[in-house]
Amino acid sequence: MTSLTKREHDCLHWAAHGKTSWEIGQILGISERTVNFHITNTCDKLAVRTRQAAITAAIRGDLLFAESSTNAATTRSRPPAPEQSSPDRQLRSPPTIRWPSP
Repeated sequence: MTSLTKREHDCLHWAAHGKTSWEIGQILGISERTVNFHITNTCDKLAVRTRQAAITAAIRGDLLFAESSTNAATTRSRPPAPEQSSPDRQLRSPPTIRWPSP
């Protein structure tokens, strides 16, 4: 049976919630490149080619829990909250783009 490291699981968990690699990096306090490294390793372990396929394979293999309010095991799939000790580690909103009026 394939097992994922904690970081691979955390990256895949946040990817399953629709987060981009950049956003996952901000949440976990790692670089976007490191997130992609962990996602790629997960894809290799699960013998799939895309992050969406990895999410599906992980859920089917009980390596990642599908979110459900009635699923007691859901709390185990959530990584701990990110540290809020530094403002640089907080997730920032993208800048607002203002288009000129016609």
